[in-house]
Amino acid sequence: MCGRFTLIAKARKIAERLNIDMDEAMQLAIWERARFNIAPSQPAPAFRRQPKGDRDEVAVLQWGLLPSWAKDRKIAYHTINAMSETVDTKPAFRSAFKRQRCLVPMSGFYEWRQLEEGGKQPYYIVARDNEPFAVAGLWEHWEKEGPPIETFTILTTAANELLAPIHGRMPVILAPELYEAWLDPQNQDTARLKSWLTPCPADWLQAYPVNKLVNNPRNDLPKCIEPQIGP
Repeated sequence: MCGRFTLIAKARKIAERLNIDMDEAMQLAIWERARFNIAPSQPAPAFRRQPKGDRDEVAVLQWGLLPSWAKDRKIAYHTINAMSETVDTKPAFRSAFKRQRCLVPMSGFYEWRQLEEGGKQPYYIVARDNEPFAVAGLWEHWEKEGPPIETFTILTTAANELLAPIHGRMPVILAPELYEAWLDPQNQDTARLKSWLTPCPADWLQAYPVNKLVNNPRNDLPKCIEPQIGP
């Protein structure tokens, strides 16, 4: 799964890396401050195609997908991730998978390795070149209680060779050449879309153990990504 991530790179760097034009308003939407411990239920920026247009936009969405048919918000606790293998058949995700796909920018993400002596060790995973990247996501618009809420989920796949010793799943990191087709709501070829939801090459990434401060989502600090030295 993917349960925490960071967004540290400045908006201009993210736009450059994702090849997306951003005006000043969009840059402000994506860059409020560096975030070292983004957790489920919190807001985070995502790139999507405008629902009623042909232009890409930055939307600040809440992490944990609320399908339009959900009666209350409780389902969001179980929909922070969508398994790529079943995303086109699961009721919570299949509609969004067809036409409401997004890119979730990240500087890195965390996974936890189960220790033989008990407990778990957090690891921080970043691109080998330390540049931001984009993960495949889905978004939804929900109106049941109070103001409308827009939410997102992160797609996951089997871990690659680097991540497998740490955790069995990882987020789907899309290759840049797939961004345009992924965002296009007119692209509803589910078989083709699913064929892209595979582990990225292991040599794209690097991983290292970090401070257990990250275990608490209230700790949104640079120390969360500092390498852990010693036990």
